[in-house]
Amino acid sequence: MRDPQEGVAADGTITTGVARSRVPAAFEPVVRAAVDAVGAVDGASAYLYGSVATGRARVGASDVDVLPVGVDRAAALRLGRELSARFREVCRGVELAPLAPGDLLGESDEAYGNRVFLRHYSVHLTGPDVAAGLPAYPADARAARGFNGDIARDLERWRAALDAGDDARRLGRRVARKTLLAVAGIVSVHDRTWTTDRELAARRWATVDPARAAGLATLLAWSDGSSVPAAAAVRTALDTTVAPVAATFAALVGLWE
Repeated sequence: MRDPQEGVAADGTITTGVARSRVPAAFEPVVRAAVDAVGAVDGASAYLYGSVATGRARVGASDVDVLPVGVDRAAALRLGRELSARFREVCRGVELAPLAPGDLLGESDEAYGNRVFLRHYSVHLTGPDVAAGLPAYPADARAARGFNGDIARDLERWRAALDAGDDARRLGRRVARKTLLAVAGIVSVHDRTWTTDRELAARRWATVDPARAAGLATLLAWSDGSSVPAAAAVRTALDTTVAPVAATFAALVGLWE
């Protein structure tokens, strides 16, 4: 769901509408359960992001997105499955995307992007606040690269996953969501603005590069679940839409080293 407060502040830094106070009442039990689950891990922290954090979530249709720091990936996946089953009447799923404390350190594009994301897109829920003291970050190519500079790597991973027989429905949604975020980075740099809104970015880029319009519309349908892809359609999208997006991103924004 679009965050109407996302954009660029007068000083050129990123603005968003995330706030603990904006969590819809219907999602509070899910958030509290996630806090309890992550809080049981010694030294771990939890952050909320996505439409629940901006107050734009819809009951039964939105995910609850939690970023745990200091929880290993296997435990995060297990907790996500347990919470998703427990609250299936409230949300589409509870997604836990873990970070290690070291993922925030250093000058790599990935670490920079993680810091930007924690500072501007995440609400601290419990545990040590590893984002405390982070500055406001500029809405610029470096931030866009930090978020999606791995798009070319992902393209190769998706091709390998398709060759290995991964489920096309799940892979198609993952391809769509990540690629459209990369398109948002392209639009942000091209238009000297700032957005991570997939639909807004796809519609804008379709006017700049009309040859991609149909492919971007297909990815939008996959990303919101209104269309379910077959393996052949995913392969076509990788070649005719994702690969050109990755090339444009590399030229305009830059890729991770």
